[in-house]
Amino acid sequence: MNKKLLEQVYNTSDFNLNGHQLIDQLTSHLEDKLHTSSRNAIDWNNPENELEFWRDFLSNGNSEDLFKEITNRTTHIHHPHYIGHQVSPPAPITALTSLISSLLNNGTAVYEMGMSSNAIERIIVEFICQKIGFNDFSGGFLTSGGTLANLTALLSARKAITKKDIWNEGNQNQLGIMVSEEAHYCVDRAARIMGLGEQGIIKVPVTKGFSMDTEVLETKLKEAIENGIEVFAIVGSAPSTATGIFDNLEIIGEFAKKHDIWFHVDGAHGGAGIFSKKYKYSLKGIEQADSVVIDGHKMMMMPALTTALLFKNEINAKTTFSQKADYLLSDSEHEDWYNSGKRTFECTKNMMGIHWFTLLKLYGEEVFDANVTHLYDMGALFANLIEQEPNFELALQPMSNIVCFRYLSPNSDTENLNSLNIKIRQFLLEDGEFYIVQTKLKGKHYLRITVMNPFTTELHFKALINKIKAYVNN
Repeated sequence: MNKKLLEQVYNTSDFNLNGHQLIDQLTSHLEDKLHTSSRNAIDWNNPENELEFWRDFLSNGNSEDLFKEITNRTTHIHHPHYIGHQVSPPAPITALTSLISSLLNNGTAVYEMGMSSNAIERIIVEFICQKIGFNDFSGGFLTSGGTLANLTALLSARKAITKKDIWNEGNQNQLGIMVSEEAHYCVDRAARIMGLGEQGIIKVPVTKGFSMDTEVLETKLKEAIENGIEVFAIVGSAPSTATGIFDNLEIIGEFAKKHDIWFHVDGAHGGAGIFSKKYKYSLKGIEQADSVVIDGHKMMMMPALTTALLFKNEINAKTTFSQKADYLLSDSEHEDWYNSGKRTFECTKNMMGIHWFTLLKLYGEEVFDANVTHLYDMGALFANLIEQEPNFELALQPMSNIVCFRYLSPNSDTENLNSLNIKIRQFLLEDGEFYIVQTKLKGKHYLRITVMNPFTTELHFKALINKIKAYVNN
């Protein structure tokens, strides 16, 4: 065994030196990007060229340049011109909480492997449940992302609602969930993982405003029952990813209660609106939900991945996975809250609760109100600017910080307009000054922004619009 190599790996002086150098480097990166000293939000590179660069770097690159190269060759999420995917520019303090989590490496499946993190997570869960409007019987946990959280919630729904012990005996009949046709793809994926198949995913059409058409819920449920499908859950989007439009949670909740089915709210993006005094109305009815998902790494300034899965009745969190692991967990009911391995897929989970706790401790819950409210306000501002432009069109009025729009070329049909807007987006990607994404709604191709950076201003919006106009008119 090469003991000297291992001693080098764990050398504390090297850690201290490299750590200080990295913090200095990242501080410069933040100063450069936040204040737009640099032009670009992304320095686009062809995937094959990027792969070749890193293959060569592994053999020939200078190790002292490693962290710098990784930092430079990324999408710069802290740049105000980054208005693409729903990924938060993390608050700098959360880079330090991530450092603590990574170095201590305390998992939270069992209490003795994560004493502080389990206690902190419990406090955060209780805090969010209270903000949702749940009572003292509520509970939940943090997990790694909205996809995993949505899957877990639907497994909990199946366990709570269906008449068969599917966990132990397997599926005995065709089950189904109702969900908007505009819902995030992870809900469809979760249903398929659960073995529901395509027939078990009951897509509810949307209105002209792209929210779930609640007027057809009774009809869709009747059709499912006639086809031999036992519907055990309905999912409300808060909001849908493509459009940023919220379903009417109040009506969906009443429907679910009437038919004794589970009501789940996918609030991965917009669930943080519970903290906004101005925009909390968009989540009216969320307190009726049996389960709710909220991502900390979307609207709450945290690094990926950290997601809260909250249950109106905590017993549903405890009983989802009835499985023995005697070497880890006992059967004592009172231990459930501090042995989170009983409730999640994850046996090993990072100390993600300290991101939430640190922001709450240092800045108070007002910081979440400030962030959500400002970003939603900026979404409305961008939409107003688009409406003032004669050759631009909104897909719909935004309800959040997600805005879909497109450039209109006179006398062009849908196919040509789609092609034009695809070209605009590709030009912006390769140019790199702005990073935005794209989506397709009812056959029409739209450009799509999500305002995630609180330092993105009206001037940046106008610069983007002018850049698009200059490209089209060139």
